[in-house]
Amino acid sequence: MQQRYLGSTGLKVSRLGLGTMTWGRDTDEHEARDQLASFVEAGGTLLDTAAGYANGDSERVIGSLIGDVVKRDEIVLATKAGISRLRGERETNASRGFLISSLDASLKRLKVDHVDLWQVHTWVDDAPLEETLSALDYAVSTGRASYVGISNYTGWQSAQAATWQRAVPGRAVLASNQVEYSLLSRAVETEVIPAAQALGMGILPWSPLGRGVLTGKYRTGTPADSRAASPHFASFVGRHLTERSQRVVEAVARAGEGLGWTPLEVSLAWVRDRPGVTAPIIGARTAEQLKGSLTVEECELPNEIIEALDDVSRSDAEPGQAEQ
Repeated sequence: MQQRYLGSTGLKVSRLGLGTMTWGRDTDEHEARDQLASFVEAGGTLLDTAAGYANGDSERVIGSLIGDVVKRDEIVLATKAGISRLRGERETNASRGFLISSLDASLKRLKVDHVDLWQVHTWVDDAPLEETLSALDYAVSTGRASYVGISNYTGWQSAQAATWQRAVPGRAVLASNQVEYSLLSRAVETEVIPAAQALGMGILPWSPLGRGVLTGKYRTGTPADSRAASPHFASFVGRHLTERSQRVVEAVARAGEGLGWTPLEVSLAWVRDRPGVTAPIIGARTAEQLKGSLTVEECELPNEIIEALDDVSRSDAEPGQAEQ
């Protein structure tokens, strides 16, 4: 798998990342082990998780696999802090104390002494930005994280945060912004991606397959084993089950038929090679599903197909809420 630099940093990552949002909840350790093995075998290095995924169980599963399935220095380990559901409801906290204690708990669950990339999971209005960012400085200066980034920040939020970090020598420069980006969610192209490009941040798209809709699995209904049928993800996926989405999915399917590709390959290749993108974060329920995504490494969309997909998917839709 090809490697790319993360923004303007010297950190190289595979141009696809493996997402683990369902690990420890809908994906058990056996399936997680198979997924990680397949990903590494294909040359993948970027492994993405978060403290809030399955209330920390995603990190626990990863911690049990590092050193067994893969050596620590063979992966770029990324996690996030700032969103939790410990009391059943989605809560956000970007205070310095919460973020640092969350990072220490993540390191314990992951069974490592540092992560390669640590990200603030979401903007929080009532947390002073300079306080939030001081936690990133602390993480780097103490060796807990090699690089730091943000997630789900809008254009002005990411520009403000990145400029603050660059204003004084010694602060930890932001390496990335992880945001929703796909053929069904392109609002980030207006401000978020230009801000990232101007300030040296790589874009890590989450839900690059439109929350699974771009695979075409919902063209004729909702499969019983799909995320849209899951109590955890029904509303999450439902946001993209619209008439506009249906038109985009049909265009993707037609492009795939002409190229001899799957709709998944078409959609993933499109977002992977967009300006400013470093690595889409792909997730799968099973190792077999993941292997269907890894075939995209051999795919490169012709320009005329890119232009047609750009045209049919163009929209002024607002960006969605953070995935966790």
